[in-house]
Amino acid sequence: MIQTVTDLSGLRAIVNGWKRDGLRVGFVPTMGNLHAGHYSLVELACRQADRVVSSVFVNPTQFGPNEDFTRYPRTPEADTSGLERAGCDVLWLPTVESMYPFGVELAAKVHVPGVSALLEGAHRPGHFDGVCTVVSRLFNQVQPDMAAFGRKDYQQLAVIQQMVADLAFPIEIVGGAIVREDDGLAMSSRNQYLTAETRPQAATIHRVLQAMRDASLAGAPRDQVEATGVAQLQAAGFQVDYAVVRRPDLSEPRAEDGGPRVALVAATLGTTRLIDNVEF
Repeated sequence: MIQTVTDLSGLRAIVNGWKRDGLRVGFVPTMGNLHAGHYSLVELACRQADRVVSSVFVNPTQFGPNEDFTRYPRTPEADTSGLERAGCDVLWLPTVESMYPFGVELAAKVHVPGVSALLEGAHRPGHFDGVCTVVSRLFNQVQPDMAAFGRKDYQQLAVIQQMVADLAFPIEIVGGAIVREDDGLAMSSRNQYLTAETRPQAATIHRVLQAMRDASLAGAPRDQVEATGVAQLQAAGFQVDYAVVRRPDLSEPRAEDGGPRVALVAATLGTTRLIDNVEF
């Protein structure tokens, strides 16, 4: 049976007991409203650790002023039962007051320069500061040996990896594969905002990413690949923030460079902003 914990002293007592027994502790932080993608991360952590903690905390500091913090779906009962089925041992439910004891405005912040300023960082100023601030606090609370993050949030994973290396957290960061619907749409809690009309269109993002990958592998110039991707998304009704091809570290590749690449898209369909990527 999963154990739900709401006070930090209780959480630390459990984790310290595990560590005294020599057990490896895994961690999966979430904002709740969980789906198969989240549960796959819990299953990944279960394979790489002896005990697993998952947190549910809708973090106010990573939402911009016009974003969906207040309407972000909260489904605590479904989340708890799903985490239990996936093998999670402890559900950590911190309050805003316990996460930010001096209040959000006076909270110490964690900023990761460089990689956090690109793409999502440019379109959502302050977003990654909020992510790093809350993840660093969760790491200090849970004190895991490893933590799993989804590769759908490709840039978030890169930012967290840099933060962990820079601040010397003794935590192994593991990226979990993107889990998709049958038509290729990457699973996301925000997919439920899609209407019956826009839901079929949303899968266009994955098809465009595949086309960008194929064109890049065929030797098409990067600017042409990116411009075609933007045009295809716009033709399908999206407002496009970016459709780009980057190196794994998110820097811009030169034409003569070889090596792996990742195509990334962020675009809004109706009122729903979606992100996805394809590595190749």
